[in-house]
Amino acid sequence: MDRRSHFAGRIATFLNRSLGGEAGAGILLMVAAGIALAVANSPVAEAYHDLFHHPLAWSPVTKLDTWHLWINDALMAVFFFTVGLEIKRELLIGELATAAQRRLPFLAAAAGMIVPALIYLAVIGPEPTLARGWAIASATDIAFAVGVLALLGSRVPRTLRLFLLTVAIVDDLGAVIIIALAYTAGIDLAWLGGAATVLAAMVLLNRLRVHARWPYVLLAVCLWYCVLHSGVHATVAGVLAALTVPLQLDREGESPLLRFEHALVPWSAYLVVPLFGFANAGVSLGGADAAAALPWAIALGLFFGKQGGIFAALVVARRTGFAAPPPGASWSQLWGVAVLCGIGFTMSLFIAGLAFPAAPDLVEAAKLGIVGGSVLSAVLGYAILRLSPAGG
Repeated sequence: MDRRSHFAGRIATFLNRSLGGEAGAGILLMVAAGIALAVANSPVAEAYHDLFHHPLAWSPVTKLDTWHLWINDALMAVFFFTVGLEIKRELLIGELATAAQRRLPFLAAAAGMIVPALIYLAVIGPEPTLARGWAIASATDIAFAVGVLALLGSRVPRTLRLFLLTVAIVDDLGAVIIIALAYTAGIDLAWLGGAATVLAAMVLLNRLRVHARWPYVLLAVCLWYCVLHSGVHATVAGVLAALTVPLQLDREGESPLLRFEHALVPWSAYLVVPLFGFANAGVSLGGADAAAALPWAIALGLFFGKQGGIFAALVVARRTGFAAPPPGASWSQLWGVAVLCGIGFTMSLFIAGLAFPAAPDLVEAAKLGIVGGSVLSAVLGYAILRLSPAGG
């Protein structure tokens, strides 16, 4: 391992240990969101919004002319790259490596995305503009949900934590597919062709068993730039690039994928996601119309749709013999985890921005529903798991 890799690894380890691991990442995200809400409802609210949305004097990428765009389209690509690495690892050697292991998480995640979307559409009614937000309530925030779960310590069996992680990972995969298919603007075929060429080059590197990391980094940046200009959302490039990184060991006995993941996970959890939360969670509570259908549709979809869909999937899987629930967990604990999946936050905020790009007022209303539904899910899920007897 070279000096730069060793130094980056030491920083990553320091961040992970000093900030409290998964619980720390979740708490940091909560704090960032809380500060954003406080600032957005304070006398400095205008300065807060100007900081992120006022055009920059100069930007190396002309399409990214505000700090908000740099965070959402560039930094979040790093987050999605990290998510892609985790998805690939889990599918190849982790908790999703076999068909039997994939059954329950895929079923639960699918139900946990479909039911919230149906509730959202039912509340919204026949309004085509608002209907674009159908996927906002379908996402689960891994950092937030796992952070709440980590606060409970040994009260929650390890199998339940693994179940939450795998459902959230499949949920993220579904969210990426939705972003690519449902929230893509007009396609520029030239840039899309360039992106396909770069991606093919990365796949070729993998096939040739190239384990050096710098070619993947260089081509990943090129892929991101091409996708940014193609009409497909730039963060999709992060997942696609991650899927080309080799998992197999190199001559030094190390995996490029695992080295990337080890180095990036702390930065993603302790810098990218909290910064995204701070830049996007600030909503004026006084200016938002709490009686409007949009925030209610999102909040109800997250709070009732997520827990209803996932818990129903668990019951159906158990009764039909399709898959067994996580061993060692009681049904009340399974319900508590299903409720925690209603914490949409990061991904929900992200999709809200894509759903209503030309309507800031709708994005603000969506934020109100996201925060409300996520907070209710976090509080109730924590309470249920705190009071639940252990399974067996």
